[in-house]
Amino acid sequence: MYQIVPGGQVDKNTGGSPLKKKKLGRDGRPLVVAGMLGCVLVLAAIVSWCYYTASLRKAQLLKTELLTLNRDGFVIRNQSGADIFNIAFKSGTLDLDSCSKEGSVLSCARSDSGNVNFFVQTVGFKDTVMCYRVRWEELEHERPVEHAMAYNGSHWYGGAESATQHWPIKFQGEEEPLPFITSDVYTNRNAFGGILERYWLSSKAAAIKINDSVPFHLGWSEKDRTLRFQARYKDSPYRPPEGQQALPELSYRVCVGLDVTSIHKYMVRRYFPKPVQAPASKMFLHPVWSTWALHKTAITQEKLLRYAANITKHGFNCSHLELDDRYTADYGEFDFDPQKFPNASGMFEQLTAAGFQVSLWTHPFVNYDSINFATGVKRGLFVREPDGELPALVKWWNGIGGILDFTNPDAREWYADNLQAIKSRYAGVTSFKFDAGETSYLPRHYSTLVPLADPSAFTRRYAEMALPFNQRAELRVGYQSQNISCFVRIIDRDSVWGYELGLKSIIPTVLTVGILGYQFVLPDMIGGNAYLNRTTGDGNGLPDRELYIRWLELSAFMPAMQFSIPPWAYDDEVVEIARKFTELHMSLVAPRVLELTGKVVNTGDPIIRPLWWIANHDEVAYKIDSQFLIGDDLMVAPVLEPGKQERDIYLPAGSWRRYKGEYYKGPMHLSDYPVDLDKVAIFIWVQ
Repeated sequence: MYQIVPGGQVDKNTGGSPLKKKKLGRDGRPLVVAGMLGCVLVLAAIVSWCYYTASLRKAQLLKTELLTLNRDGFVIRNQSGADIFNIAFKSGTLDLDSCSKEGSVLSCARSDSGNVNFFVQTVGFKDTVMCYRVRWEELEHERPVEHAMAYNGSHWYGGAESATQHWPIKFQGEEEPLPFITSDVYTNRNAFGGILERYWLSSKAAAIKINDSVPFHLGWSEKDRTLRFQARYKDSPYRPPEGQQALPELSYRVCVGLDVTSIHKYMVRRYFPKPVQAPASKMFLHPVWSTWALHKTAITQEKLLRYAANITKHGFNCSHLELDDRYTADYGEFDFDPQKFPNASGMFEQLTAAGFQVSLWTHPFVNYDSINFATGVKRGLFVREPDGELPALVKWWNGIGGILDFTNPDAREWYADNLQAIKSRYAGVTSFKFDAGETSYLPRHYSTLVPLADPSAFTRRYAEMALPFNQRAELRVGYQSQNISCFVRIIDRDSVWGYELGLKSIIPTVLTVGILGYQFVLPDMIGGNAYLNRTTGDGNGLPDRELYIRWLELSAFMPAMQFSIPPWAYDDEVVEIARKFTELHMSLVAPRVLELTGKVVNTGDPIIRPLWWIANHDEVAYKIDSQFLIGDDLMVAPVLEPGKQERDIYLPAGSWRRYKGEYYKGPMHLSDYPVDLDKVAIFIWVQ
């Protein structure tokens, strides 16, 4: 019970104060400590809550759609939360306190080294595709900007033609970033090839395209399993725009989708030029016959006429003859050497009467001993020394001379006029084989009439010279030139079996070139070039017989066939096999390819397709490099190993029918499937 003390009553022992407190005893001290500790805990909780909510706001700030940014990189996840694309910033880290978000743009103003212009912009085009524009621009320092893209457990495709081509890409060893420019990989086998685009595609449905404005260098690390994307001007052939400081900028676009096929279709439709039209149908139907591997530079009028006569004699059709190197007296001239071709007009009359058309070999060089060299110097047609006064001499595989400056309208006109003149002079000349064109043939230091910020723009300018002749023209270079609408030939092959410019490299190279948007692919000459010391054979100068046959069989299923070493150089059986497969190409392959050309000129889709095109969640299909599709439903599995008359075959999901044979239900492996020397395994996907 409460005790009520009447007011005014005083306890004698209290000194007259009714409310005076007693001194706190030992038992009360823990209560005070506990109270103080409680206050501290409450204060800590409040601080923690404030920090948590601030962190939450910062986390929301540093996230845009499926992308999460941190100080040293970013990650993109798919809808299920799995990482599908990872970038690490290697040249600096962001100051996250300088970051802000406005709408779809997340931007940062500082890095650990100073002021930068960094942003990520989300661009959503479809429910199934999400894209991000990424840019890191240095504002104070000329040092390189580098981002490292992790393989992320996926398979990658695209980039460039290479000497040792694999599908998917295999980057071996450690490579510091190199200028990503077109090069002749036959002479420099560690370089990037003559067909090249700044585009890569992942089996996890992610794709990246580096912007054209970037002074782009590519390296890799097998140990870290990364591709190194670097922008720099120092020690580089790239040049900043005229009048601007050499502050590098690395910018690119990353898109993610549902599967590898659909994201590639989206990228190629949106970002790649498309062919204006298809080449002449005859190039798809009938083989091209080149003089190169058979005669090299020893070609003469007599040999060309005999070659044509033998084509007819052995019962073969011909799209056109390709008259290769050394029909002129000197390099850089545009008429026939009268010593080797004493009656060129009469020769063309005979060829025309026999139903042959001819394309002529051409190139961008004018050697110093050519009668046209003085003309080029006088009119300023060549790529020049940096001071702009003298032509910059270059060394190429046929000597030393000037290289035409295709940024110069006068040089373009002079070159085009000479090509048109020789075409008009000889009625049988229908087109040209445009050789070289790689940036690697430019001198180390040079100037052009229109400055080249990106050296590979030279390749594109050269490729444009084929436009008036594209119905039967042939290029071996490509850079942002998918619209040229002519056949692109992969670089010269050695007459060997392996992946280094051999038979096994053809399918990976054709698939890579197709993914880069070049559908009309010429797989080089059947049997390879038969170069000295780079030929598997019995020493008689011919490629190995079995190698030649297997090469012939593979070529029959490419968009076009190209002979040089003729089947009759071997024996009657090889001639019969060659007839069989050229007829199969004409009756089965070419009609299918011609039907596809009407579609791919609008879509940019490849004609020769990887197995994952129809099996885009199939881990096995991602790695198949010795089978391919023509369109969606014709699958080809050639033999690419010496001494084999069987091979393992993988059939993706669906119903498959062996060509003129039994049915199979995929996915399944066919082990040691028999393929005789005169056969190729062909299957039709009937879904």
